[in-house]
Amino acid sequence: MRKDARKLTGTNGDAPVAVDMRVRVYPGIDAECGGVVVEDFGQPAGYPVDIGAEHIADSARRWAVVLDTGVLVFADSDQLLPE
Repeated sequence: MRKDARKLTGTNGDAPVAVDMRVRVYPGIDAECGGVVVEDFGQPAGYPVDIGAEHIADSARRWAVVLDTGVLVFADSDQLLPE
C-alpha cells in the first residue's frame, strides 16, 4: 500500500522539491529509498491512455530521481519527501 508523503509530513504537499535535492522516494513503505532529483518535467501533463478495455499507458510522472542504488525512477510529488 502506497502512503502519500503529504500525510507523513502533515503538509499540503507544497514542500519544495528541486533538481539536485536529496529526497526519499516512496516514504513510509518497504520500497522507501533515498536518492537525488535529476530532472523536473514540470506540472503533471497528459492523461492515461486506454483504448477500449486495454490500458496502454499511465500519465507522465513529474520527477526523475537517481536512487542511492543507482536505479533511475520516475515519481509524482506525492511520492517524494525532501531530506
